[in-house]
Amino acid sequence: MNFEPRATRNDITGALSNPEVFRYGIEAYEAYKKTALTRDILEEQKKVQEADLVIFQFPLYWFSVPAILKGWMDRVLCQGFAFDIPGFYDSGLLKGKLALLSLTTGGTAEMYTKTGVSGDFRYLLWPLQHGILHFCGFKVLAPQISFGIDVSSEEERKVMVASWAQRLKSIWKEEPIHCTPPWYFQE
Repeated sequence: MNFEPRATRNDITGALSNPEVFRYGIEAYEAYKKTALTRDILEEQKKVQEADLVIFQFPLYWFSVPAILKGWMDRVLCQGFAFDIPGFYDSGLLKGKLALLSLTTGGTAEMYTKTGVSGDFRYLLWPLQHGILHFCGFKVLAPQISFGIDVSSEEERKVMVASWAQRLKSIWKEEPIHCTPPWYFQE
C-alpha cells in the first residue's frame, strides 16, 4: 500500500483552523468534520466503517506495533471518526464493531508469563486493546498470539497457522474480553 505512517500537516487538504500553531489532533478533527483529510486516510476509514471485524496482524516490535501500524492508527482513528469527547470507550464511535490483535513474537510463550522475563502478555497488550481499540468503541476479542516464530520448527508453525484458521471459522461466536483493568491486572 505504501501507506504513509507519519501524521503531518499534509494530512489536511484544506485550510487549518489555527495556521499559527499546528496541533495535529485538533487539525485532523476539524478536517474530518469538513471531509478535508487526504484520500488515503478517507479510504482507510471507509474500510473500517464497512467492516464488522478488524484484525490487526503484526509482528511484535519492542513490546508494541511496528511504526507503520502505529502511524495508521494515529492517522486513521482520529477524533470525529473513531471517538469524540464525549464518545469514547463503550460510547466510542466504532462501537458495535469487533477488533482483534493477531501477533507474532520472537520470544516463547514462557517469556510472556507473569514470571517470565517479558512479563504477562496482557500487560503489554493493555495500551493497544484498552487504550486504542476499546477507547474507540471496539468490542475486543482475545488476541491471537503465535509465540516464538523465529525459534519454532516448521511443524510448530504449521500447527499455529492451523489453530488460527480453525479459530477464524468460529470467530463470530466468540465473546469479547472484558476490556477493563481487572482482566489485565487481577486475573
